[in-house]
This record gives sequence, C-alpha cells and structure tokens, in this order.
Amino acid sequence: MSKFYFLIILSLTFLINNTDASISGDPGEIIAIKLNNKNKNTNNLTVNIMGDIYELIPLPFDKQGKSILINNESIYVNNKDFGESRIKIKNTSMVSLSEEDSQRAYKESQIIKNTLNSYTTVYKPEFNFIQPVEGIISSRYGKRRFINDLPRSPHLALDIAALSGSKIVAPAKGKIILIGDFFYSGNYIIIDHGYGLLTSYSHLSKVNVVKNQFVEQGQKIGEVGSTGRVTGPHLHWTVYLNKIRINPELIIQEDFLKSLL
Repeated sequence: MSKFYFLIILSLTFLINNTDASISGDPGEIIAIKLNNKNKNTNNLTVNIMGDIYELIPLPFDKQGKSILINNESIYVNNKDFGESRIKIKNTSMVSLSEEDSQRAYKESQIIKNTLNSYTTVYKPEFNFIQPVEGIISSRYGKRRFINDLPRSPHLALDIAALSGSKIVAPAKGKIILIGDFFYSGNYIIIDHGYGLLTSYSHLSKVNVVKNQFVEQGQKIGEVGSTGRVTGPHLHWTVYLNKIRINPELIIQEDFLKSLL
C-alpha cells in the first residue's frame, strides 16, 4: 500500500470514529458533562461547579483515536504522544518472571482489581488534592515504558523521586481500604475517596496506617522506599476514577473543577 492511500485510510478512520463526538479530550483527562433532565440519573461521580451539576467522565488511555459513549454522549479520546521511559533493572528475575512469581503477581493484581470495586458512596471527594510527597517528578503519566529494552505496559501513574524515609501524606481525606506487600508494588496502600475516586501508593519503606482507618488531608500514611520492582526510592502514585487510571497531575492543580469548564 502506498503512503498516499495509507494516509487517506487513516483520515477516513479518524472521521468515522469522531463523526458523532461533540466533546473530546486527552487520555487520562476528566471530562465534565453538564447534567440536564434527560441524563440526570447517573451512577457516575457528579459535582457542583459554579451552581451547575456535572458528571465527571475519565478518558481511558487505551481508547485513543476512538469515541466512547457515556449516557448517550459521544466523547472522542485524542491520540497523544506522552514520550517514553527507559529503565534498567539489574535483578532480571524481576523482569522475566518465574512461574511462581508470575502466579503471585497475577493473584495480587486480582486483589487490587477487586478492591477498586469496593468504594463507598457515603461521602464524595472534594477535589482539593495536594501532592502526597515532596520530591522531583521522575516519570510522568502516559509514557511508553521499556524495561531492560523490553516493551512493557504504559506508565499510567506519577513517579515522584525522594529520599528513602520521606513522609508521604494523604492528598485528600478518605478511608484506607487495602494494605499489602506485593511483588511489583512492594509495600502498598489504597485510599478510597468516595464515588469511584481512589488513589494508590507503591514502593513504601514504611506504612503508618491500618486497614479501614479514616485519614485526613495531610495526614502521614507512610514513607518513601524502594520495595517491589524499582530502580531507586520513589513514590509511584496512581489515581483511579471508575477504575480508569487518570493523570495525577491534573487533580492537584489549583481550582481543578473550574478548569474543567
């Protein structure tokens, strides 16, 4: 196939996927859709922004170049190049897993998956999030990831490098719903902030909370470490909305909700 015809097919594919989409955004973003009488009955997180009620929709990373349909609203997920991240891990057993380690990692992934389904609807997040640790951002959301030159899943979190033992705080109030010591994540915590918004914290050297504990914004939950599969001490911070991993840097910006309008 010539390059000319390939570009035509690519353009037509874009038009087909995006024909009915009146709203678009980048993968990892949150889209706010104003509710009216036709779509006010929703199970998704809703917020009040300047007197109007909006439904918050996370845009999946794996739907780039496609439209998603939410409550009869078509939303197009843009293609975006986030760059790449290449790391070297000397312990190759952490890269090419044994059968035993592979089974362990799978079981732990199922524990995390089930936990993400167990959020509360008793309280709602206030979206005044703060950064959970002071440090240097070492890897941003969305980067294509290579470990020992082997392609791996994209990096759908925020890595913040800091000295081992640095204090990690809750970025917003919530409930501790999972604590574990996992193959990939090391010492690990999940906080439920309500209505499908959850945050997780990986590679901790110390955990300072217990399961089912309620924490306030700024309260210490643990310390930075290098447990699990890492190249050095840092916090791997993941933010989920409706089980979709979104870009953590978005929710810590000032006046986040107003920025959605």
